[in-house]
Amino acid sequence: MSVTPTKAMVLAAGLGLRMRPLTDHMPKPLVRVAGQPLLDHVLDKLAGAGVSEAVVNVHYLPDQIIQHTASRARPRIIISDERDVVLGTGGAVVKALPLLGKDPFFHLNADTMWIDGVRPNLERLAETFDPDRMDILLLMAPTTSSIGYAGRGDYAMLPDGALRKRREHQVVPFVYAGAAIMSPSLFADAPAGEFSLTKMFDRANEQERLFGLRLDGVWMHVGTPDAVQAAEEAFLESVA
Repeated sequence: MSVTPTKAMVLAAGLGLRMRPLTDHMPKPLVRVAGQPLLDHVLDKLAGAGVSEAVVNVHYLPDQIIQHTASRARPRIIISDERDVVLGTGGAVVKALPLLGKDPFFHLNADTMWIDGVRPNLERLAETFDPDRMDILLLMAPTTSSIGYAGRGDYAMLPDGALRKRREHQVVPFVYAGAAIMSPSLFADAPAGEFSLTKMFDRANEQERLFGLRLDGVWMHVGTPDAVQAAEEAFLESVA
């Protein structure tokens, strides 16, 4: 039986280097797309999925994010302050674990953006996540229909959703869309300090406990200033 996570971790500590000059004086999560900051698009989706608390980590220009989220009621924001330390995407989760509790939680990049299809993708993730079989369930976007993405993909996906990591010269059909559900138990013996979350993805993959769910809708890779306009056009088209 699926249980919708009530807590989430939102990664908002990145430097946003590829988004310069927009991020010279503003953290990337506060860059506006279609009238509101990227971070608010993410938090609104979490609120819609029934999440009551979101842990948001901060490092680059942290006070702007702290101030921006201070008045938010749904989800309630808990700041994980990393201004004096670099923890990477994996270390950030380890630091936040005491705030996230013992149950599986949503995990989102603050700069991920997608247009939902018929049903919200976070709801679909919660329904699909099976803690008996999975440590991580990633939302996977088809590379061909994504906006602003020109890479070789991250994973191939088997019919049951099991993921297979792309080999060096391979091209695979799915890219990680920056949204997932994870079990805290995955981090039981995680390294200390700075490390990348991909280490945990690889570990779960080796144990055949890394799964994916195909995104229903359109994913937008908002990595550069040029990509902001493409994302805005797609978003505004979808609500017209």
